Amino acid sequence: MSKTTLAIIAGVSAAAGSAATAAIYASRSQRKESTTPTVSPIATSTLPPPPAPAPLPTPLRKHLLPPVNPTGVFQYGFPGPVNDLRPTLSTTSSFDRRTRNPAWVAEHITPASINANNADRRHSIFVEDETIPEKFRARLHDYFRSGYDRGHQVPAADAKWSQDALDQTFLLTNMCPQVGDGFNRDYWAHLEDFCRRLTNHYPSVRIVTGPLYLPKRDNEDGKWRISYEVIGNPPNVSVPTHFYKVIFAEDGMTGGDVSLGAFVLPNAKIDNEKPLQSFEVPIEAIERASGLEFASKLPVHRRKRLCEQITCSLLVRDYADRQKNLMGTPAPKKLGAPRSPT
Repeated sequence: MSKTTLAIIAGVSAAAGSAATAAIYASRSQRKESTTPTVSPIATSTLPPPPAPAPLPTPLRKHLLPPVNPTGVFQYGFPGPVNDLRPTLSTTSSFDRRTRNPAWVAEHITPASINANNADRRHSIFVEDETIPEKFRARLHDYFRSGYDRGHQVPAADAKWSQDALDQTFLLTNMCPQVGDGFNRDYWAHLEDFCRRLTNHYPSVRIVTGPLYLPKRDNEDGKWRISYEVIGNPPNVSVPTHFYKVIFAEDGMTGGDVSLGAFVLPNAKIDNEKPLQSFEVPIEAIERASGLEFASKLPVHRRKRLCEQITCSLLVRDYADRQKNLMGTPAPKKLGAPRSPT
């Protein structure tokens, strides 16, 4: 379970830090004890004189210039890493050239954008993103017979307000390999629908979605390792072990409250009866696992926990019915009412 995995990672890190601290203090204590001379009442006059203190190293003189220039390599080009920032009408994303997947994709939805119906998915096709250098680009043939779906990070259903906006969600820079049956076409799609239904309660909702590559404990030796498949011929696109969504549900007031929700799901078949809150994690857990920061400029006093403000539950719908909604006007949907204070 993703929540347990992240908790274990944090625990292991804390334990390792505690052990290292204890070892440092122990070694200091041992050094202090060993340097204290033992005075014997007999033949003290025969002890050799203490050695002279070693001379301190001569500091580097201010006028002495370094004989090397490591940054001179930049004359041939900056090695990186380079994360390609990719804005479109419906998304903003940062592309990870190493994994050929986005590191994150951000979107903004409102009641007006979700209720608009100015586009038809039947006119959209998956396309390679030519803004990415060719040697770092995900390819359509990488997914061919891979056993994985081209999984939207920002769903097409969130961009029906414009055909161009909808089309741009089909760029491969908005895709990651996802398990199809039981995940991309089921539980993950229900989570996307949950995010859309938040606009029935909040006037502005911002969502950041992306992949994770989390360690798993080996049953034989007990060690933690990160292992994931790479698809394509030659192998090109990494298959994430997990996916995250960070949700900012805004109350619409300047300087107002923001309800935060953070979820991590395994890239695997999930029973539709599994409660959504079983995948809820602290936002800091996703930050540690991804190396990203999501709310560093959001003051603590403005933060609310999303699942304390509304009922975090899924509305399970058939995949075929969801696809029909992309070609017509969606039926009205209701979200759980805010919980009364206890």
